[in-house]
Amino acid sequence: MTSVLESIYSEEYAVVDVRTPAEYEKGHIVGAVNIPLFTNEERADVGTRYVKQSREEAIRRGLELVGPRLAGYVEQARSLDKPLVVYCWRGGMRSSSMSWLFSTSGIASQTIPRGYKGFRKAAAERLALPWQWRVVAGPTGSGKTSFLRTLAEGGEQVIDLEGLANHKGSSFGGIMQPAQPTTEHMMNRIHHAMHGFDVSRPVWVEDESRTIGRVHLPETMFESMRVAPRQILETPLEMRITNLVAEYGQLPLDELIAAFDRIREKLGGDRTKRAIEAVQLGDMHAAVEIALDYYDRTYEYTAKRFEV
Repeated sequence: MTSVLESIYSEEYAVVDVRTPAEYEKGHIVGAVNIPLFTNEERADVGTRYVKQSREEAIRRGLELVGPRLAGYVEQARSLDKPLVVYCWRGGMRSSSMSWLFSTSGIASQTIPRGYKGFRKAAAERLALPWQWRVVAGPTGSGKTSFLRTLAEGGEQVIDLEGLANHKGSSFGGIMQPAQPTTEHMMNRIHHAMHGFDVSRPVWVEDESRTIGRVHLPETMFESMRVAPRQILETPLEMRITNLVAEYGQLPLDELIAAFDRIREKLGGDRTKRAIEAVQLGDMHAAVEIALDYYDRTYEYTAKRFEV
């Protein structure tokens, strides 16, 4: 499994996921190209025949479906212009059949032992290693992301969890961001980001709750982060406001108003009203200052978990 895992992160290989589009969307090896053997509906049909009729009937139906498409599969694979690493769910018939087809057509191809399930197991085991986590903490707007970026530029091992989650972790964090990955795929992204990391060196991450937007962090990682050494950034309030105005001030007004509405119950009706009015008047400094009244209280509450 180790040698194949090395191959999937090598630019010399193209990784091909032959599972259905739905399986691929739920989670896949980062960088893998989806060349599905079956559509979502076809996979369900074949599976039903396997369970209710027989293996032979399922294979017959599968051949009937894919036969006319074999040349198309090969052309898609050939366009990748690299040797292939092919996988399905368990490293069974789908990946072995497609790998045989590609190899027979002159395209070097290998499969991942135990398929995507095996990859996920190996990824979880690697994530559970005794990593030297270092957590960058501080109230909203204190410059944690910039601090991590500087560390990365200096050669430190850094994971941008909010970047991987496509969310900045607050009511405002999803504005103008791409769709979030599934929780399953988030772990794949983290594993990919840690490729080549040295377990004996520190790995820096931003302080996060168990969820970032709708995405849950891997449990072993979150629990390790909770007890990891913390670097707390002390940034003056005015600088924090300036940072947040620069980050959010150019976002669509209707999105900002909707974000304030989402925290209305916790912010309070009067503060929410004043914040929305400030947004409408273009006074982002005032709007941010009101928002920080809520977020600072939240930060102070959660920070108490780490007091000795």
